[in-house]
Amino acid sequence: MAAAQFPRRIVCLTEETTETLYLLGEQERIAGISGFTARPPEARQQKPKVSAFTSAKFGQILALRPDLVIGFSDLQAEIARELIARGLTVLVFNQRSVEEILDTILAVARIVGAEERGLSLISELRGGLEAIQASASRFPRRPRVFFEEWNDPLISGIRWVDELLEIAGGTPLFPELRTCQGAKHRILEPQAVRARGPEVVIASWCGRKVNKEAIRSREGWAEIRHVYEVKSTYILQPGPAALTEGIRQLHAILAHVVDCEVEATLRPKEKADPELQMSYES
Repeated sequence: MAAAQFPRRIVCLTEETTETLYLLGEQERIAGISGFTARPPEARQQKPKVSAFTSAKFGQILALRPDLVIGFSDLQAEIARELIARGLTVLVFNQRSVEEILDTILAVARIVGAEERGLSLISELRGGLEAIQASASRFPRRPRVFFEEWNDPLISGIRWVDELLEIAGGTPLFPELRTCQGAKHRILEPQAVRARGPEVVIASWCGRKVNKEAIRSREGWAEIRHVYEVKSTYILQPGPAALTEGIRQLHAILAHVVDCEVEATLRPKEKADPELQMSYES
């Protein structure tokens, strides 16, 4: 297939597609991005911001003349419907697991005619996951972890987060909820979480800074010593960020909890960034 037959003007409604295209060297195809995009930082500087997560600037998107719009999840169904009604071609992925994230990356690579680079990127990502898993195998124990995706109502982590926690060396507290498609099916009462004896709480509130004191103030939670934050841009985007920086941060937290040294190559690479820094203080 000639290169001209691949999409040349793509609007990315979520960050992970933008990051994937940059990693593939296909950023020139990106015509517009989500306003929540933080990775890579040059995307925010270079590309027009035309959407949030559940809303979009339809006139601005049409003005960009995209030949493809790519979104994520059922939460963007209404945006997709409106864009389709306005005559645009829309593709919405719904990846929920680590394997589905990798499959989506390869699909995006094929869409832009970069399959070989996509396969190479996936091989690199798998290698990173395997290195962290090997490092975690040296932990003296696997701490029990509650991942808090939202605080009110209290929502446990989505499937890929649970899987990454296991790879990073932890034991997720509610593995039976990971396959629930919607967040409403992962809502929990604080007492139910406490009853399972979490040793570690890792929170990521999308678009909000985590209030660790508020977490500790819940009835029966004061004795939980280890409470941490991982920024949502690293862990709640189902793309390359979660499989690299996100899992490195999870691994570093758990290594600290079990008092185990992490190799320099597996430490969070962006810890020093004051805008996107995770909190290691428990």
